[in-house]
Amino acid sequence: MIDVTSLPQHAPEYDLRELLEAGCHFGHQARRWHPKMAKWIYTEKDGVHIFDLAKTAAQLQVAYNYAYDLGAKGKTLVVVGTKKQARDIIKEVTTPAGVMSITSRWLGGLLTNWEQVGKSLRRMLEIENGLKEGKFDMYTKRERVLLDKERQRLERFFGGIRELKGKPDALFIIDPGREKVAVLEAARNNVPMIALIDSNTNPELIDVPVPANDDAVKSIQYIVNAVIEGYTAGKKAK
Repeated sequence: MIDVTSLPQHAPEYDLRELLEAGCHFGHQARRWHPKMAKWIYTEKDGVHIFDLAKTAAQLQVAYNYAYDLGAKGKTLVVVGTKKQARDIIKEVTTPAGVMSITSRWLGGLLTNWEQVGKSLRRMLEIENGLKEGKFDMYTKRERVLLDKERQRLERFFGGIRELKGKPDALFIIDPGREKVAVLEAARNNVPMIALIDSNTNPELIDVPVPANDDAVKSIQYIVNAVIEGYTAGKKAK
């Protein structure tokens, strides 16, 4: 686990009313909770756990500061979120910021078998450039269609990490309960993780957990925006 206690303070003060309005305070049904999330939970209401937003805001500051540090040091951050509510938000936030993301499916081996992943990335770029530059004009129509289908398949899995040159320095995961394969691979390969994590998930393997609602669109948007703002601010400051 990384030591975040010595990180310089760059994060803003987060308004608890904004977190409340975004629905960040709602956890999952109390009967589905994970006991190791207890320290982040304020109370239970109508069978649903309610997060302590002061603690959520404090953890979001830690996440911002860590993301800032990554950006300032020129390190790579990949945002991982494949659930329906998160995909479009991640793309909307990361694409303009030039931050890499995985929103279709985490491919097992991304961290453990980089050689094969690198080959797939190179193949995707080779086909893209070849189609643009007319290198495949001598191929039959059927062959060009098949190439384009291959490009689309590779784009779906690797389009958001096309600039990745090796194992990322850190992951920012939306709902680590859903992204179990990514979490396990990162833990085994000592890749630090920030995570938006709900009350039903074990936070043990996460370096910087941000306890909040991981289902509501506004909550996801608020947390993703904050972390990416930290990373881009760090990049500008380096």
